[in-house]
Amino acid sequence: MRIALGFCLSLCLSGCAMNSVFINYPSQIKPLKQALASQSAPKLDDITDNIDGNDGLLYAQEAGRIAQITGDFSASKGYYQSAMRAYQAFDERAKISLSNVGANASGLVLNDNSIPYRGPGFERIMLHQYQALNYLFSGDLQGALVEVRRSNELQASEQRRYEKSQKSVQSMANGAIDNEVSRLSSAAGTVTSSFLNAYSYYITGLLHELLGEPNDAFIDYRKAAQISPNNPNLQQDLVRLAKDLAMEEFEDYRRRWGEPKIPQANDGQVVFIVERGFVPEKQSITIPFRLHDNWQTASMATYTNNGLAPMPSPIYGLPTPLSAAPIANIDALAINALKEDLPAALVRQALRVYTKSEMARRVRSDSKSQQNELDPAAILMQIFNVVSEQADRRSWLTLPRQAQIAKQYLPVGSYPLSLTQANGINVQVEANRTTLVWVIETLGNYRYYSVIL
Repeated sequence: MRIALGFCLSLCLSGCAMNSVFINYPSQIKPLKQALASQSAPKLDDITDNIDGNDGLLYAQEAGRIAQITGDFSASKGYYQSAMRAYQAFDERAKISLSNVGANASGLVLNDNSIPYRGPGFERIMLHQYQALNYLFSGDLQGALVEVRRSNELQASEQRRYEKSQKSVQSMANGAIDNEVSRLSSAAGTVTSSFLNAYSYYITGLLHELLGEPNDAFIDYRKAAQISPNNPNLQQDLVRLAKDLAMEEFEDYRRRWGEPKIPQANDGQVVFIVERGFVPEKQSITIPFRLHDNWQTASMATYTNNGLAPMPSPIYGLPTPLSAAPIANIDALAINALKEDLPAALVRQALRVYTKSEMARRVRSDSKSQQNELDPAAILMQIFNVVSEQADRRSWLTLPRQAQIAKQYLPVGSYPLSLTQANGINVQVEANRTTLVWVIETLGNYRYYSVIL
């Protein structure tokens, strides 16, 4: 009895230093998101102080994204590099090590939040894409290309990993799993995976164009269109490049999407990237039940209906009307990531319920042997089991909910652009060059950045 209680107490004390073990992660990030929704500067000390901790990879991602949103691309690079090193450490670490054994043991007694955070594949893909944008807005096209190529390689490797895992998923299928998978699939809409991201492929295609590599650009635009087939700006890119490259697909594309838009001599190009909102937070489902005459709870993370997706964004201040159209629903990627992890999460849940039940049964048995039915140790054990059961709600919460794109050829000059007919940004258009405009909307607050490439 003393051994079991001592083990629980030591885990509790160590868990206090594990930020998300007993304090759900969304509540920790909420003040930072509120600051981003206003003009106040978010204070990063609380999360940057924990980059070396249990959730360090996640805090590095959040810090990098917050610095990026507020225009500090240099600081963002550093935080993202820290997150990349953490991912590499996970890759290099042996499957069985003392650190993993310890983490998994605490996960069996506490909850999944005590397991060091290793983000789902789509977060790692987005990490490299956002690092590429840091390089782009610092004027380094080659550095950006390295990052988006890594992003695309990760999409391919995640797809192989997912296909390999499907055999084990199918062998675990039962009514409860099938029902939750079906519900999450409905919430994700037409997006069917977490690892195929048209946004990343589009940025890669854009970079190839800027570097004078139209064949490579065409390939990546086509991959993006396979994932996001209804984006009119992407369709125009494919028609234009198919014509320029004398591709056999040109006649088919022209029939489906119309004639390509041809710039006038000395026109410049403006490319818009618009990001809207924040990805939804994971919610918790907790189910109480009795096992071996002891109270147990099972808590799982889930997503609920997050309402209507953002509408296409009208862009004001141009000679002719233009709207940014969706290229990726990041919220759907997050939902699919949870769906793909569900079978493994349920296995961990079952093992944890069994472990806690056995610990409670042994404490109860010891109490009975001492002729003390109401021994405080047995009561404390049951309270510990209920309180310690917390769903793992960790995820990269400063990602946008949706990404949109738009393009337009314009005469040389200055243009006052805005998404709200209010404060915006004056952008310069130069002959035969590309002006990239990045608009980030965080719950009604708009930030604008531009660079000529």
